[in-house]
Parts: sequence; C-alpha cells; structure tokens
Amino acid sequence: MAFDASSLTYNDAGLIPAIAQDEVSGEILMMAWMNAESVARTLESKRVTYWSRSRQAFWVKGESSGHVQELVDFRVDCDRDCLLVVVRQTGPACHTNRRSCFYTAVRDGQEVELIRPMEE
Repeated sequence: MAFDASSLTYNDAGLIPAIAQDEVSGEILMMAWMNAESVARTLESKRVTYWSRSRQAFWVKGESSGHVQELVDFRVDCDRDCLLVVVRQTGPACHTNRRSCFYTAVRDGQEVELIRPMEE
C-alpha cells in the first residue's frame, strides 16, 4: 500500500508531532513538528525536515549547525497522529548543545540535569 501523507491526523494548525530517536542507542533525541510538506520533503531527501512554528518556515535539521539527522526509518503510530523518525544523528540534537533535548528529569520533586552540553 502506497503511503499518503494526507492520511495522517494533523492538529488544527496542520501539524503532527515527530519524535526523533537515535538508530544505534535507541535514545529519544527530540520532538518537533512536521506538516504534510515537511513529511514529503523528509521522505524524498532522507534529511529530516521539520516545520518551525517560531519561524513559520521549513527547518532541515542541521542545515545551519551541521548537526544533521539522516533518516533511517519513518514510522507512524497506531492513531496516525504521531511520527517516529529513526535517525543517524551527527553531533548534538538539542539547540543547547546536548545530545538529547530530554536532559532534565524530575526526581523526588527536584529537577536534575542528566546530560551536560557536549564539548565543542
């Protein structure tokens, strides 16, 4: 069966959450938004392309930073309202220069930093 991006369930803004996962470690790297066009661009180019809500523009991950996400696998959840992009990540995924955007945990009521910024 051929994939059709219009078969996905987008929110009222025409966006769908996309979770990026490292292909080797399985680590969750980040979450960002995609629209139908960024889904199509990602599948065609194999470079993960998100929709930046703040810039109202397409955002090819790593285009300016060099911290590229090369698409390895593209998965759709059972409700068709969330995506999982399995990636080959170059450098940090987070704009804070950390490997993952999920670097803070809440433990015993306290926020704990789990991941330090990467050395440049």
